[in-house]
Amino acid sequence: MNLDRRTFLGCACALAAAGCASSNAQDPQTFTVPAGDVPVGSGTVFADRGAVVTQPKPGEYHAFSVRCPHQGCAVSRIRDGAIECGCHGSKFDVATGAVLRGPAREGLEPRTVNVSAEGLTIA
Repeated sequence: MNLDRRTFLGCACALAAAGCASSNAQDPQTFTVPAGDVPVGSGTVFADRGAVVTQPKPGEYHAFSVRCPHQGCAVSRIRDGAIECGCHGSKFDVATGAVLRGPAREGLEPRTVNVSAEGLTIA
């Protein structure tokens, strides 16, 4: 099959865009996890479920979308009281999801946390 330059470049750009999209965060899902899976003073990133769950103080739980508002990458870890986006370095507060350091200009989107005997249900 012979492709002209324009067709080849169009296909190459589409493949590159698809590759970039694969690093973007997943859509939110409702799920339940044991409270013990979320360490005090830190949290856990559930990228495959679209949420990051934090416990800044004992028994105080918060949840946010993993989607960084800067360019849609998934936040990757929690360190030193901050939720970090590995794509461009934005940092967010573990208790509020507010921006601590850009380039993001908006905080993480909050999710609902319900605490029960079964664990933490994130919606």
